[in-house]
Amino acid sequence: MPAKSKTVYVGLSGGVDSSVSAALLKQQGYNVVGVFIRTWQPEFIECTWRDERRDAIRVAAHLDIPFRELDLEREYKKYVADYMIAEYRRGRTPNPDIMCNREIKFGAFAKWAIKQGADYIVTGHYAQNKMRKSGYEMEMGKDKNKDQTYFLWTLTQKDLGRILFPIGHLEKKDVRVLAKKFGLPTAAKKDSQGICMLGAVDTKDFLKEFIKTKKGKVLSEEGITIGTHDGALLYTIGERHGLTITNKKFIGKPYFVVAKNIKLNTLVVSANIETSVATQTRNEIKLERVNWIGGEPLLNRIIMARSRYRAELHPCMVVAQTKNATTVAFVKPEVAASSGQSLVFYDKKICLGGGIIT
Repeated sequence: MPAKSKTVYVGLSGGVDSSVSAALLKQQGYNVVGVFIRTWQPEFIECTWRDERRDAIRVAAHLDIPFRELDLEREYKKYVADYMIAEYRRGRTPNPDIMCNREIKFGAFAKWAIKQGADYIVTGHYAQNKMRKSGYEMEMGKDKNKDQTYFLWTLTQKDLGRILFPIGHLEKKDVRVLAKKFGLPTAAKKDSQGICMLGAVDTKDFLKEFIKTKKGKVLSEEGITIGTHDGALLYTIGERHGLTITNKKFIGKPYFVVAKNIKLNTLVVSANIETSVATQTRNEIKLERVNWIGGEPLLNRIIMARSRYRAELHPCMVVAQTKNATTVAFVKPEVAASSGQSLVFYDKKICLGGGIIT
């Protein structure tokens, strides 16, 4: 059917990416509706959602498209914030952006939009949704520095059948150019930082409001106390922020967390995570909540995987899969694979799916 007979509901966040997405689809003839999704925000965080909503309204007015607001505070609190807090309490490192995409943008928002009459829902993600004879495939965004498929591994064939990613084929710089060309009020707006849809809040500061922590020792690989940290629960393997180095012999270098002991509340750090003898490596990784975008698992063949956003892709093979667990074997031991994070699979540019590291 021609675009002019299709209705799309665009999640207008108040940022440049979703603004350009809406502008492009209107230019192509779609019936575009802008929707601002309001999510939960704790009282101790400076309120920013009103500013974001104002920018979203300005974009909708500029494009002359209908504007609606959807309150998903309860859903966000339950499925994103509470999940994140519970995982950190277990000593795991969750990724709230992935849960936000699954439960909020492509969950509650998508269901609501379809009920309202939307043919497609739209976001400003840097990813590409391609229709093939075998079904839908999700390709990496053209801009490798902005590619967001790592956060979208939970999508299914049903999801992709009703999703459009209008800017996935563009570089970020080109999106900025288009924003100016369309005269969008968000053209010069900086990219948002922090936890998904929660604003520019430091993750550790957020968690300290809900999890009781205490300062602990930062140890060198030799066991020497070289500084302090705010609580071992708050850190993940491979992290190098939030450490206070007080030993003069060790000041001046960036240190990576290579091991942590929750019971003793200690962190072991190294200046080189790849060569550190304390670095936790794993030949095999077990996953839970695995999703294959194509619908079927790819067993016993070499594919690529990354265990952190923007981490290098490493060759691996899925050697076993049951209803509740999947085992992945790596060609070389995987460094800094933290429990609670996502392992995402790729075949060249195609995102195959992923799972949560146990």
